[in-house]
Amino acid sequence: MQADIAVKICGLSTADDLKVCTTAGADFVGLVFFEKSPRHLSFEAAAALADARTEASPQFVALSVDADDALMADIIASARPDMLQLHGSETPEDADALRQRYGLPVMKVQRVSEPGDIASSLRFTPYVDWLLFDAAAAGPLPGGTGHQFNWHWLAQFESDLPYMLAGGLDPANVQDAIRLSGTKAVDVSSGVEKNRGKKDASRIQAFVTAAKMR
Repeated sequence: MQADIAVKICGLSTADDLKVCTTAGADFVGLVFFEKSPRHLSFEAAAALADARTEASPQFVALSVDADDALMADIIASARPDMLQLHGSETPEDADALRQRYGLPVMKVQRVSEPGDIASSLRFTPYVDWLLFDAAAAGPLPGGTGHQFNWHWLAQFESDLPYMLAGGLDPANVQDAIRLSGTKAVDVSSGVEKNRGKKDASRIQAFVTAAKMR
């Protein structure tokens, strides 16, 4: 059994998506606030998702990319998240400032193209609550591209912080990813979609089941 594996389903857009993630047993759901992403949410859509939450719902994680103060305030007001995910070029000081200003846990994404990128994430350790390792990919999107990095690179990583593995995961490979990387948490977006930006209920259920091996 791998019941201690935490699962995050990123890029939700509808209350039906949220219901599926809740029923499947996901631990976190990600709401994307980045206009270049096919999963970008308006503030109105985010507020509707927040209104649809129940006590059983997964934790809400609001993803942004180098958001300025005004945008971050609007994100928090509409999504009412449990955690902030920083997916841009934010510095440790930026992360710490957000954590202090809003009193919310912060997850910093480290884009990985070589083993050294993983070790460099340690500079964030005093300033964030989670790390997330995602594959670096060319193009306008910082994540959700379906690209992978070498999962073996993460196997020797040691940190006092919890961390997630992302990048090219799907129901068929998530067990291998967990075994090879040693991660205790996984994050998926495109791997549980039927069309770009549109989640598939059966794939979400299959992913959570496979990750938790139940």
